[in-house]
Amino acid sequence: MTSNVPYPHMQRPPTGFRPQRAMILAAGLGTRMRPLTDDRPKPMINVNGQPLIEHTLDRFTDFGIELAVINLHYRGKMIESHLKERTGPPLHFTHEETLLDTGGGIVQALPHLGNDTFIVANGDALWLNGPQSALGRMAAVWDDSAMDGLLLLHSTVEAFGYDGLGDFTVDPSGLLARRPEVEVSPYLFAGLQFLHPRLFASAPAGAFSINKLWNKAIKAGRLYGMVHDGEWFHIGTPEGLHDAENFLNTTYPKSRRR
Repeated sequence: MTSNVPYPHMQRPPTGFRPQRAMILAAGLGTRMRPLTDDRPKPMINVNGQPLIEHTLDRFTDFGIELAVINLHYRGKMIESHLKERTGPPLHFTHEETLLDTGGGIVQALPHLGNDTFIVANGDALWLNGPQSALGRMAAVWDDSAMDGLLLLHSTVEAFGYDGLGDFTVDPSGLLARRPEVEVSPYLFAGLQFLHPRLFASAPAGAFSINKLWNKAIKAGRLYGMVHDGEWFHIGTPEGLHDAENFLNTTYPKSRRR
């Protein structure tokens, strides 16, 4: 699948920019995935024999990430123990005694994410690359002078396992706007984003959603989106997991899934 959004800045030659640090949001309770999450955190649910979190770490390894931060809460020791022997980028774990939500979790991890643009992936994000790496395409699009955030988007109507109304509209330059009330928007957030630390300069203390900072960036004209050109799976329910596994098993041999 391809996007019809022009994105003039995507036609620029690659700048060589590449984030060095990344984070996986893995602290959630995974209540909608019960009973599968009764004995494990959602990022440890297997998709085609591999935990969700390992799929994301494989993408980070391929991209050349130098440090990956993972926030933990519900059954976090299971994640930490499972990844103890993993090769790839060094891992740093941040522990949340009480849930900090997406925004608060990132704020707690900021000291480990450096002073430059970093990557954040949802713990249940699962995407297949299109003709090019999604992370590589996002790095080529990133414009530090214009952006505080760049979100990976996916077509609302073409997403596997998703039945919501979408999240954003996108103008020809890639600038994002929120979905109008009671309307279906063409694009949803696909759980992968590039963020600059300056986005968090006025972040509140404690638990809060990253949506609060996205809204500020939208008002400032500094939140952009890039449409994914491969498959993306919404694994929010056991039914969504079944649909994803069925698609992967019947459509792609294992050698092509990355």
